[in-house]
Amino acid sequence: MAGNKVKVKFVCANCGAESPRWMGRCPVCGEWNTMEERTERTSSAAVQPLASLHASKNPQKLSSIETSQHGRFLLHMPEVDRPLGGGLVQGAVILLGGEPGIGKSTLVFQICRAVCEEGKSVLYCSDEESEMQIKMRADRLHVDGDRCFVMSGADLGDVLAEAKKLRPKVLVVDSIQTMYMGETASPMGSPAQIRDCTALLVRLAKEENITVLIVGHVTKEGNLAGPRLLEHMVDVVLYLEGDRSYQFRILRTVKNRFGSTAESGLFVMNREGLVGIEDPSAYLLQRRGAETAGSIVAACMEGQRAILAEIQALSVRSVLAVPRRISVGYDYNRMIVLLAVLEKRARVPFSEDDVYLNVAGGFKVRETAADLAAALAVVSVKWDAPIPRNMTAMGEIGLTGDVLPVSHVGLRLKEAMKMQMDRFLLPAGNKKEAEAFLAKQTRPVQVFYVEKVSEALAVLKRQAD
Repeated sequence: MAGNKVKVKFVCANCGAESPRWMGRCPVCGEWNTMEERTERTSSAAVQPLASLHASKNPQKLSSIETSQHGRFLLHMPEVDRPLGGGLVQGAVILLGGEPGIGKSTLVFQICRAVCEEGKSVLYCSDEESEMQIKMRADRLHVDGDRCFVMSGADLGDVLAEAKKLRPKVLVVDSIQTMYMGETASPMGSPAQIRDCTALLVRLAKEENITVLIVGHVTKEGNLAGPRLLEHMVDVVLYLEGDRSYQFRILRTVKNRFGSTAESGLFVMNREGLVGIEDPSAYLLQRRGAETAGSIVAACMEGQRAILAEIQALSVRSVLAVPRRISVGYDYNRMIVLLAVLEKRARVPFSEDDVYLNVAGGFKVRETAADLAAALAVVSVKWDAPIPRNMTAMGEIGLTGDVLPVSHVGLRLKEAMKMQMDRFLLPAGNKKEAEAFLAKQTRPVQVFYVEKVSEALAVLKRQAD
């Protein structure tokens, strides 16, 4: 046809970077042999629907723009409303990612149920399941069948047409990797298809004021599959994380144009779906055993919430030429650094020992404030010196052996005291803030302030005796 244009380019299958010629190594992500040839055909008919994007508009004063009182609505799911910044925003595009089997579709259906319970309609589109399979999942999660519309198919053009006709409050696309546009010659799931499909969904959300919830797959590295541009195009990026061996799940906010990225939602998976955890510290410590060497409670921050987690350690004489190091729930490289600091600065040798570190309950520690607790755990098991059951430690350990201060000491102490902890090992740099908080408390506690990791180990030895 006269109006058709054929364009040949090479696209990186890893990051989506484009190049007019083939290259052995992607110039953006540095991966080898990932450049794939793509042929795209564009026509005037295909470009016509996109013309509204470039429609000229006159600039307006901020004072003359009216904001709707109904621009955001609550789902009445606290562990979802919190990461979203206070509920769903009309016209927002939300990207939800997570590993296979972690519970993304379950969470999406529960959000659909909450929207339907508010008297609003939902359009659920999926090419991964048939209508009957979607119905079975919806029945298990008690989704309102009269307000929730389902559509099985991969053609995004049909999805957009139905969305404009039904005008639902929320449109769900599960998943973006299975959607395609006929105008794009790239195969389904390619970076070009994902990018173009997301662009049309973003335009639909802004023009029709429909909240769009997109489910995305992740790569083996834990990143969202497709071009990195995908995360920049949407308004909110959420990750559902957790170990499938445990019931514990965390909904983290990576990007949020309408709220804070410091919030997170905590869930436990059961037969009824994902259930929010009101007291995560009690959940994580419910199976803690008797006082023993190598076990200590660390006060961590998950967003703006303080959570107590049990750190367990085991150290045994190695029979290998290179001692084994295994870490679960705690950063592996951080553990290696801690062992080196303990050997150099505190004269506690680990070069001939196998060391295992575990955070109980499936919780993953993401901050350095748990360094002191981890160090005490591994030294405790090496010395066979039990740590008092009611002791909590917090502090970052530097390469010089210094115990550095941590943030939100008041919140951490408050949560620890709620869980009946009354012995605290704190950095000396937090002394002023901690004393100001403890002065308002009526319950007696014992606090040890340390500047060096060697001082903390001395406290551990005295407490064990």
